[in-house]
Amino acid sequence: MLDVKLIRKETQKVADLLKKKHFTLDVEKFNELETKRKSVQVETESLQAEKKRQSKQVGLLIKEGMSPTDAKAQIADEIAKISKQLDEKEDALKVIQAELELFLNDIPNIPSVDVPEGKTEEDNQEILKWGEPATFDFDVLDHVDLGEQNGGLDFESAAKLTGSRFSVMTGTVARMHRALIQFMLNTHTNEHGYNEIYVPYMVNADSLMGTGQLPKFAEDLFKLEGEQEYYLIPTAEVPVTNMVRGKILDNKELPIQYVCHSPCFRSEAGSYGRDTRGMIRQHQFEKVELLHIVKPSESDAALEKLVGDAENILKLLNLPYRKVILCGGDTGFSAYKTYDLEVWLPAQNQYREISSCSNMGDFQARRMSARYRDEDGKTQLLHTLNGSGLAVGRTLVAILENYQQADGRIAVPEVLKPYMGGVDFL
Repeated sequence: MLDVKLIRKETQKVADLLKKKHFTLDVEKFNELETKRKSVQVETESLQAEKKRQSKQVGLLIKEGMSPTDAKAQIADEIAKISKQLDEKEDALKVIQAELELFLNDIPNIPSVDVPEGKTEEDNQEILKWGEPATFDFDVLDHVDLGEQNGGLDFESAAKLTGSRFSVMTGTVARMHRALIQFMLNTHTNEHGYNEIYVPYMVNADSLMGTGQLPKFAEDLFKLEGEQEYYLIPTAEVPVTNMVRGKILDNKELPIQYVCHSPCFRSEAGSYGRDTRGMIRQHQFEKVELLHIVKPSESDAALEKLVGDAENILKLLNLPYRKVILCGGDTGFSAYKTYDLEVWLPAQNQYREISSCSNMGDFQARRMSARYRDEDGKTQLLHTLNGSGLAVGRTLVAILENYQQADGRIAVPEVLKPYMGGVDFL
C-alpha cells in the first residue's frame, strides 16, 4: 500500500509516476474521498472537544457550590446530545476510512526510477547473458516428448486424475525433481546464508491482503470451501513474508533471509491458451523461494544479492540464461523493481522465465504493519523482497532439454549426481 500522506501531499506526482505501470490514478475520486474524510473528521474532532469542555463544566459548577448530583444533571442532557452526534460522526468516519482503504488497496506500488518504460515483456531490457546455448547435431525434442519417451512424465494420467495443466512424474524424472529441491535448499542454506523455513500451504485472507494478492487478484487464487476462509498459497512469499505481519522487530534481528520450498497453486486466470503443452504453466508446481526482510537502507543491495543467489543456481547447473529488468508495464502490482532470470530452452529456441526477483520497498510492510525499531528507538517500516531460487519444474524442463542426448537419454548435471545416486544419465 502506498503512503496515503504522500498521495495527499503530491497527488499529481504520484499519478504521473504510476503511469509508468500503465495505471491511471483516479485523482477525482481520491480528492472526493479526502474531502468527505476531512469534513467528517473536523466535525468529529469538534464534537469531541465540545464533549470534553462540557465535562469540565461539572467540576466548575461543583467549585461554585453546586452539589455533584445537581451539577451532573444540569449538563447531562447536553452531553447526551453531543454523545449521540459524536457516535454518528465516528461511524460515518469509519465508513469513509474503509472506503478510502479499499481505494488505496487497488493502487499498485510506484516503480523505481530506473525501471524502463514499456507495456509488455517485449519491452523488458536485457542486462546480461551467461553461458552459450548448446548446439545439437540431431533434431531437438521438447521436454514433453523427452519425458514421455523416458517414461518419467505422464500428462495423460494427470489429466485423468485432475485435469489439464497438471503432471505426474515417475522414476528418475521424479527423483531429479526431488534432487533439484534438495540441491537448491542446500546451496542457499550452506553457501548463501539463508535460514530454511517451513510454512503452511494454506493461508487466510489477511495474509493475502498483506502481500497484495487480495483484493485485486482473487481470480488467480484457489479458495477452499469450509467453515474457515482459507486459500491455497500461490507462492511461499505469502506465508513467509507474513511472518512479520503486525510485528515490531528489533534492529539487531535484521537482516532476515529465509529460503522456503513449497508447492504453489495458481488458477492461471487470463492465461488460457498460453503454454498449454507440458510443464511451463501449471496449476500446481514447486518453487524454492528466497525472501529478504531488511532495513530500507539495505534493500537495494539485498535485491542484487537475491538475484545473484538465484543466478548461482543456474551457473552451478550450467544452464545458459539471461537477466532482464522488467519494464513498467510488466512489473508486478506490489513490486518497486524486478529482475527476471530467463533460462534457455532449445526446443523453443528462446529464453523463458525461471525466476522473478523483486524489491517491494515498504509497500507490503505498510499493508502488514511490519516494522522495526531503529538505532534511535523510532519505529520504521521494513522493506521486503522475494524471488525464486528457482522454480523447480521449469529447472527440470531446462535440464531435460539442454542435457538431452542423440539417443534420447538425459545427462545428469555434475552437481546433481550426488543427489541422484551417482548415475550419469536418465
